[in-house]
Amino acid sequence: MFTGIVRERGRVLASEQNGAGIRLRIEAAATAGDSAPGDSVAVAGCCLTVTSAAGGALEFDAVPETVARTNLARLVRGAEVNLEPALRAGEPLGGHFVQGHVDGTARVEAMEAEGGGARLRLALEPRLLRYCVEKGSLAVDGVSLTIAALRDDGVELALIPFTLEHTTLGALGPGDEVNVEVDLLAKYAERLASA
Repeated sequence: MFTGIVRERGRVLASEQNGAGIRLRIEAAATAGDSAPGDSVAVAGCCLTVTSAAGGALEFDAVPETVARTNLARLVRGAEVNLEPALRAGEPLGGHFVQGHVDGTARVEAMEAEGGGARLRLALEPRLLRYCVEKGSLAVDGVSLTIAALRDDGVELALIPFTLEHTTLGALGPGDEVNVEVDLLAKYAERLASA
């Protein structure tokens, strides 16, 4: 379980084919120092299991299911990723309930300055948009965000200066692809209502 509060930005050192999946090596001194093999870390919003944590770097294997639903296969050497270690008992829940089970990807339509922050506009598929409500939660590349506005084809999210500075979202531009995880509670509510 995660909260969508990014703890560190890591840098991709390597991304290699591993059968039908990929193996990632990410430089992240703080997260690597607190991690051990078997721990869960959200990488760009994807819950991955640490296979190695040494020398200030982490290694992960992403299986075909993860590769198919996320943008991880398109990461190149030098790319930055948002990192969040799994929530531990007693830590504050500052964002919202995030599983790290990415539902799909979204395309950035626009990133426009707004006050000291920015307005991020994402195009979402109808299968994901149906779980979104104004002032509801959406995890974007692992960042817990509040939906500022709904449109017929997507959402708008208001980003504060802190988020722009401390996550990878500040570098987004039109056409970029991001991982999204819709609100877990919305999915359960839909399932229960349809029963």
